[in-house]
Amino acid sequence: QVQLVESGGGTVQTGDSLRLSCAPSGRTFSGYAVAWFRQAPGKEREFLAYFMLNTGITNYADFVKGRFTISSDNARVRSAVYLQMNSLKPEDTAVYYCATDTGMGSGARLWSSSSSYDYWGQGTQVTVSS
Repeated sequence: QVQLVESGGGTVQTGDSLRLSCAPSGRTFSGYAVAWFRQAPGKEREFLAYFMLNTGITNYADFVKGRFTISSDNARVRSAVYLQMNSLKPEDTAVYYCATDTGMGSGARLWSSSSSYDYWGQGTQVTVSS
């Protein structure tokens, strides 16, 4: 079992930046990928970005390209994954979740889908005021 710990959320103003962190408690990541999703009140959870742990390949939802950047702390030992969020807007207000997989089974899956992930963090609230 992997416990993911997210941090970095908060309340900011339009145009501000935040950096979210996600780390597995007491260990390093061992799956194929780590992703960030978010869920706003009354809306479905939506994909933001994923980071492939072995290759460093990233992918983003179109609506965050150019504003959000996903990264890891160390190319050799992946102990944390970050989501840098710039030019925040009120519509970015949501609970942000990180997720990872077990590293077992096929690595060929749709990594932008929440169903590809096995472990989820508790979420961190991001509120952007106008």
